[in-house]
Amino acid sequence: MKVALFTREYPPEVYGGAGVHVEYLARELRAFEDVTVHAWGVGDVPHTAWDALSGDAPELAALRSLSIDLTMAAGAQDADLVHTHTWYAQYGGHLAKLVWGIPHVATVHSLEPLRPWKEEQLRGGYRLSSYAEKTALEHADAVVAVSNGTKGDILRVYPDIDPDRVHVIYNGIDTDEYKPDLGTEVLEKYGIDPNKPSVVFVGRITRQKGVVYLLEAVKQFAPDAQLVLCAGSPDTPELGAEIAQRVEDLKATREGVFWIEEMIPKPEVIQLLSHATVFACPSIYEPLGIVNLEAMACEAAVVATATGGIVEVVVDEETGFLVPIEPGDDGTGAPRDPAKFASDLAARVNELIADPARAKAMGVAGRKRAVASFAWPAIAEQTSRLYRPLIVPS
Repeated sequence: MKVALFTREYPPEVYGGAGVHVEYLARELRAFEDVTVHAWGVGDVPHTAWDALSGDAPELAALRSLSIDLTMAAGAQDADLVHTHTWYAQYGGHLAKLVWGIPHVATVHSLEPLRPWKEEQLRGGYRLSSYAEKTALEHADAVVAVSNGTKGDILRVYPDIDPDRVHVIYNGIDTDEYKPDLGTEVLEKYGIDPNKPSVVFVGRITRQKGVVYLLEAVKQFAPDAQLVLCAGSPDTPELGAEIAQRVEDLKATREGVFWIEEMIPKPEVIQLLSHATVFACPSIYEPLGIVNLEAMACEAAVVATATGGIVEVVVDEETGFLVPIEPGDDGTGAPRDPAKFASDLAARVNELIADPARAKAMGVAGRKRAVASFAWPAIAEQTSRLYRPLIVPS
């Protein structure tokens, strides 16, 4: 079967969990299918936006996305099935379905209605991204949810989708690549003390990832705890400036605050995770949270928000701690009481800093869980099995 994967991100241009997902899914899926990756600027078939839509306006960014969707759809004429990832590519899958008469499978890595803060970034383009996602998902032949929590969100947000068309297939992790690295040269490169406890965060600077709550929680961390913040690509200049000011304020009051803004190579991330006493994931919205799997595979204990698919990955009291969150009424998922959420996060982190043996045991348990339950070959096989009934024999 010829499968066309549509995606915005693909190596080397990966900035989030969806790109990581497509990278490994494409690799493993090739054992079952003839796969061609259509991606922005890279991939087996690279696509670029129309020059006529160049400009800095946020709305133009959304229009450029749809122009790429058009070229992706045009390039899928030989495919038997199209499988799309994120709203950036899903409308292209919908068009390919209409034009070429092929099935469209859409994997949901997040849902636009549950990310209202994206209007800060896209302005009127947010209405366009929401339209593209809704249209594509409601007409897709199959929708893949990366967790049971995400399936529930899909059916709640888009009640016109038949529940029988929504299938749960988890994200995965390559535990041969993501495994403990006991070297220290990366820590030394960034000035991190391998003999002191460290709390590591890896993710984009976006409201979704809850970075502001982590930076508030750090004020209550044990004095000897280091913070290693691997965070860049802010959604807006204003959010980037806010994070920069919070980091500077922290550095003025405590030692051991390290902010790595650039995207660093994967081996460096692996070594930082391997030496983490705690991996912190303060997200307010997370369909699965593949970064938690990466940390677990490197034997880091995880302290994460009890939201979305995170609760299906992190086992509370076994592979880490889940921190409850009570969302407010504004629809963003932000905590009703931000100070309490930050304090609860700090308390759980401090428990593990004070008990490194327990943190280590949780890390070991986390890797065992990652190996046993989230292997990519099995996930690719499930995906291939999902395709089969959708193909109508000619």
